[in-house]
Amino acid sequence: MNKDLKEVAQVFFKLGSIAFGGPAAHIAMMEDEVVKKRKWVTHQHFLDLVGATNLIPGPNSTEMTMHCGHEKAGWKGLIVAGACFVFPAVVITMLFAWLYKEYGQLPKVEPFIYGIKPAVIAIIIGAVYRLGKKALKTIELGILGAFTLIACLLGTHEILALFSCGILGVIWHIIRNSKNKTLSFTPLLFFQVTASASSLKILWTFFKVGALLYGSGYVLFAYLDAELVNTGLLTRQELIDAVAVGQFTPGPVLSTATFIGWQLGGFWEALAATFGIFLLSFIFVAILNPLVHNMRKSTHVAAFLDAVNIAAVAIIIAVCWEMGKDTLTD
Repeated sequence: MNKDLKEVAQVFFKLGSIAFGGPAAHIAMMEDEVVKKRKWVTHQHFLDLVGATNLIPGPNSTEMTMHCGHEKAGWKGLIVAGACFVFPAVVITMLFAWLYKEYGQLPKVEPFIYGIKPAVIAIIIGAVYRLGKKALKTIELGILGAFTLIACLLGTHEILALFSCGILGVIWHIIRNSKNKTLSFTPLLFFQVTASASSLKILWTFFKVGALLYGSGYVLFAYLDAELVNTGLLTRQELIDAVAVGQFTPGPVLSTATFIGWQLGGFWEALAATFGIFLLSFIFVAILNPLVHNMRKSTHVAAFLDAVNIAAVAIIIAVCWEMGKDTLTD
C-alpha cells in the first residue's frame, strides 16, 4: 500500500472507531482531520463536496469519507476510505447482533450516551463556525441560509430545503447578472447493480433502501419498517433495537443493516445487508466526485452550489438544535 492510501486508511479507520453522534458530527470530525489538520482539500471544496453529497441518496457522512479519500488517493482512496470508515461499526455491530441473538437484549448504554452527546454537540458547533465562515460569502446567501434554517426547524424535509435554496440561489444569480451564458447541467448517471448469491433477497432489500435513502441515516427507520416489519420478516421491537445499536456504536448509523441481517440469518446475511445498503454510495460518489470540480467552473452551477452550501450549514445547525433539545436537559 502506498503512502497516501496508508494515510487514508489510518485516518478513516480512526474516525470509524471514534465518530459518535450521527452524520453532522462525523462531517465535523472529518473537516477537522482533512481540512484543518492535513489540508487535503480547501474549506471551499470541502463545502462543495458536503453540498453535492446532500443531493444524492445514501449515508452522507460515509459518502463524504469516500470523497475525501478520492481527493487524496484517487479511486483506490475512495474505496479504502469508505471501507475503513464502515469496518469498525460493522464489526462492533456484529458483536452486538450475536449477543442479542443469544441473550435477547442489549447492554445498558445510557450512561455512556449521556456523556457522549454533549461532547458531540460541541464538536458540531465548532465545525459549523468554520464552515459557516467560508459559506457565508454574501448577505443574500446569509438570508437564504436563515430561511433554510427556519424551514428545517419548522419540519421541512432537508432535501426539499436544499434544492429550494439552490434554485433560489441560481435565480438570484441570473437576476443580478444581466449577461448570462446558457445554463447546462451534467446529468448524474444512476446504475442499479444486482448480485447473485444465497442472500440475494436480503441484499436486494437493503440495496433498495440504500437507493432511496436521502438525508441522514435516521430516516432509515421508516424505510425498514415498510420493508421488513410490515412484511413480517422482523418485529418492530427488533427494528427499534437495531436502530439503537446503529446510534450508540461509532461510525455510520447504517450499521443497523448489519444488525438486522444477522437477526434474519446470521453472518452471511449480515454481510449481504451491509454490502447492499452501502453499494450504491460507492458508485454515486465515484460518478459525482470528478463533476464537482467542473460544476464550480460554471457561474450558474457555482451559484447553485453556494446556495446549497449555506443550506447544508443551516441544516447542520438545525440538527444540532434538535440534538441539544434532547440532550442538554440538566
